Amino acid sequence: MHLARDFERDGFAVIEGFASPRACAKARDRAEEIVEKFEPSHRTVFTTNEQERVSDDLFLSSGDRVVCFFEEEALAADGTLTVPKERSINKIGHALHDLDPVFERFSYTDELADVSTAIGLSDPLALQSMYIFKQPSIGGEVGCHQDATFLWTDPVTVVGFWFALEDATLENGCLWAAPGGHRGPLRKVFKRAPGGGTEFEELDTTPLPQPPEELVPLPVSEGTLVVLHGLLPHWSDANRSPHSRHAYSLHCISAAARYPSWNWLQRGPTMPLRPLVGPAARAGVR
Repeated sequence: MHLARDFERDGFAVIEGFASPRACAKARDRAEEIVEKFEPSHRTVFTTNEQERVSDDLFLSSGDRVVCFFEEEALAADGTLTVPKERSINKIGHALHDLDPVFERFSYTDELADVSTAIGLSDPLALQSMYIFKQPSIGGEVGCHQDATFLWTDPVTVVGFWFALEDATLENGCLWAAPGGHRGPLRKVFKRAPGGGTEFEELDTTPLPQPPEELVPLPVSEGTLVVLHGLLPHWSDANRSPHSRHAYSLHCISAAARYPSWNWLQRGPTMPLRPLVGPAARAGVR
């Protein structure tokens, strides 16, 4: 596989067998433990299709926390669960890689640092992590988007490392992407609004590709790593199958880039970002 060539040409690269079955199983088991212990005082839904509507205080304060977010279809109109709690969570975010030992070990590896170097991100900081469940029957669609919309830097440097912790198929909501789409413009940025909450600022009116017709599917087996350029349009459909599609996503940015204070994801002063490589990556911040 020609990692750098594929990434430069397509805006994504697929590395099969990157994570071992044992590592995938440990990540799945740990996520289930987190959900089992989760006792929500506030039920926040996560959906990329109506991001402004769900940007409450819990969401905006999750940059240096570990928080569970519900699937939209898991909650009835009165807020009660329509499915068992273990099947109700859309994702866990957004500081698993720094606050949970299992996901810390999964994230800060020499192998992932080598991938980062190969694609030209030589000074990566680990910014955000998400455990994504894509629950059977109710796993929500993730609308076509560019990661740089939500994690903007000047210049754009964000890269997504998406790990399939289970087989991702056409039936259970695998990733779809627009090959070469990273060479297009960034359409909008997602910002903290001056008066509170969040807003989108439009940068370019070029339409994003229409899913699924203008995208290609990326079905992959457990353990596969998909590397995503920050400007690459990508999408995943709702999961109406009886099978889950667990995945873990880590986003990194360049230490040399400017990360503005209006980005929705912010950390407090006691938890600085850690480099993906070097001694600081292994020092631990808890």
